[in-house]
Amino acid sequence: MITSILLYIASFIFIWLGAGLVVSSVDRFSRKLGLSSFAVSFIILGLLTSTPEFAVGLTAVSEHNPEIFVGNLIGGIPVIFLFIIPLLAILGNGIRINHDFTLKNLLFTLGIIVAPSFFMLDKEMNSIEGIILIILYISLIFVVEKKHGFFDRSNVQAMNIKAYSYKDLVKILLGIGIMFVASQIIVDKTMYFSEILKIPAFYISLIVLSLGTNLPELSLAIRSVVSGKKDIAFGDYMGSASANTLLFGIFTLLSGGEVLSVNNFFKTFLFVAGGLVLFFVLSRSENTLSRRAGFILLALYLIFAFFQMSG
Repeated sequence: MITSILLYIASFIFIWLGAGLVVSSVDRFSRKLGLSSFAVSFIILGLLTSTPEFAVGLTAVSEHNPEIFVGNLIGGIPVIFLFIIPLLAILGNGIRINHDFTLKNLLFTLGIIVAPSFFMLDKEMNSIEGIILIILYISLIFVVEKKHGFFDRSNVQAMNIKAYSYKDLVKILLGIGIMFVASQIIVDKTMYFSEILKIPAFYISLIVLSLGTNLPELSLAIRSVVSGKKDIAFGDYMGSASANTLLFGIFTLLSGGEVLSVNNFFKTFLFVAGGLVLFFVLSRSENTLSRRAGFILLALYLIFAFFQMSG
């Protein structure tokens, strides 16, 4: 049991290291391609910081354990909005949230983020709903492209120069390899702990696994605070949470178009949807999340974790 726990923890550390290699390398040469800063933040970093979720989800699908990717992707929403950002607001005596969206587009994005949870209210998701999730994410990318432009025209000539190095490519491949090996162990151990503790794998994935696979988001945020830049790139978190919707749709299709959830999922949905609404209300005040608001959101996450694990 102790050996399994240590191996579980070690796997999350390797997930963090692998994701760090991928994010740092791709972000470096994506900027050389002339991508706008918001596009890099929302689209590129949003997808790249979701590579641990992709690795774990693909492994879960291949081993016919869809409840693991369901819990992991849905659990990632409260982790980002009720744990990571609020924790930094507490430690940093408040943080400024950069809402680089109009109110309409921001609400549209939050709707896309909560869409998988909404579709799971009937305890299952089919291939049509999976396709809808993918279309929703693509439509969101068009919204970002329309407002910001994926490519910065003034730098479009950067496409004609070498924007990468073999060293970066090696780091990317190494990082992906590390994450997929670690994800194999994580999925196996999640099922092991589920059987030993008599807790559905969905709940372990919802709380424990979702925390581990969101370490890249946490590391990016911590680096910004340590460097003295307390303005959090809101696009990083919105992009990562939105990417979970895309991954949910893809994994649903890969699972044969039928994904089932636990019987009392409605309670989970209320926490996820309610948490997003509360985060929106608190952060819209002068685009700032105060330390007090951080404590409120973090308290909600602890309540969420308690009720989920207690069944």
